[in-house]
Amino acid sequence: METDRSFHISDVKKMMRCPKFFWNALREEAQPFQPFARLDEAVTELACRKLGIEEYFLGQKNDTSEVTQEKLDAGQWIVKGRFEYQHLRIKLPIVHKTEEGLDVFFVFVGNYPKDDDVLYYSSNIWVMKKLGYDIHDIKIIHLNGNYVREDELDVNELFIVSDTFYNDKGRVTKPIFEHVMSRMVDLSETLEYMQEVAVSEDVPSIRTKKCVRRTKCPYYDTCFPNEKQEDDDSILTLVSSQYKYDMAKEGLTKLKDADLERVEGTRQQFAQIMASRNGGLYVDRLPLKMWLDENIKFPVAFIDFEWDTYAVPPYKGLKPFSVVCFEYSIHILKEDGSLTHHDFIGTQDCREEFIENLIHDIGSAGSVVAFNADGAEKIRLKELADQFPNYRKGLDRICDAMVDLAMPFQLGMVYDVRMRGLYSLKVLLSVFSESLSYQDLSIHHGMDAVYSWRMMDKKQADNEEELKQRLSEYCGMDTYSMVVLYKWLISHAQED
Repeated sequence: METDRSFHISDVKKMMRCPKFFWNALREEAQPFQPFARLDEAVTELACRKLGIEEYFLGQKNDTSEVTQEKLDAGQWIVKGRFEYQHLRIKLPIVHKTEEGLDVFFVFVGNYPKDDDVLYYSSNIWVMKKLGYDIHDIKIIHLNGNYVREDELDVNELFIVSDTFYNDKGRVTKPIFEHVMSRMVDLSETLEYMQEVAVSEDVPSIRTKKCVRRTKCPYYDTCFPNEKQEDDDSILTLVSSQYKYDMAKEGLTKLKDADLERVEGTRQQFAQIMASRNGGLYVDRLPLKMWLDENIKFPVAFIDFEWDTYAVPPYKGLKPFSVVCFEYSIHILKEDGSLTHHDFIGTQDCREEFIENLIHDIGSAGSVVAFNADGAEKIRLKELADQFPNYRKGLDRICDAMVDLAMPFQLGMVYDVRMRGLYSLKVLLSVFSESLSYQDLSIHHGMDAVYSWRMMDKKQADNEEELKQRLSEYCGMDTYSMVVLYKWLISHAQED
């Protein structure tokens, strides 16, 4: 007889989101965990220093619930303690038993813990209560977003021990203890259903708003494979549309067939519909030509940065979740059509070297072009200027000359139905160039570049020179892609 499997809080959250999401995740081959933000410091150990805890029982991966409970009942501080109830295994960061009950300290690797993750906190507390423990207090230890590191890391300033949640603006909202206790639900039926779903041969795919909320579900194309097979100008590619599925069911299958009474009316939607009506391509030539004439001055420097994000600031002048730019690529296009390339790759605290080389290599360029400049490169330049004010003049000049090459597409000046409602640089290159592809490179995505650099930066790579070459090729493809895209825009803006 097959025994019930154990689950974790992350499994419960997946189940709450969608049973098919949970089912898919169970069958996916586990991949090595690579956090978005780099964690070179053991955050829980730093949090113990903040609380002044010197002696504690440190839980291990395969600890039984009974072992941890024995240590807890003996009055020890427990760090990373494993507990289990009804096959739901939890790991509490820091917990201590007092005469009044348990004091539970969650560790949040972020600046402001919000109540949108109350399911995580309440599920942990539910397990502890089911094991017979009274809860005296619940606090969250989180990073202090205003902390600026000096030469040495100050754990007392790095962390805040909070008994309240925050909103998106960093303002205090609800008390943690009261809110968690009030939102706690009995998970018994959910856990039983999870056991059933886990052994099911299949689970129906039901489309809901959760499928595309914030970010598209990673299993969306698996659940709804037919959508990928739709024509390029399918009505289902209409961006920011809440009625496209209704229109598709009614037989309005193409963008050109869209019911204009149920179209939100954005510029991108207009460009999509016009492209479908015009045989696949729409170019609003006069506004595009005016935009190019106004913004592009030769010589043009096309730039792209790569950077890593650190949860705990490793260097002086950085805050929690500050970034360190470790690479750039620059393609400089002159009016006569000649093209030159510069790049830089550094390790450790290479910020000042990055700045000096960047200012030198850009030189006297007229326009500095980046893709999604306002949301990426321009922010990085302003951060570097604040950290190294002696370079502010040169960095501000680059900022002032910066142009965002994504704007013609975001403003609906250009649309090709082969874009299928997507606007990334990689998608645009695949549409407007037949000879270039990121798939030909060893590194295909930005986070792959970050993970490769981390290996090199930590001296964990045996092939450092090969990694450097791969990073150079990837970042260089970004800037060369912009050159290709710019030339395509110029050629179409000048047509009659």
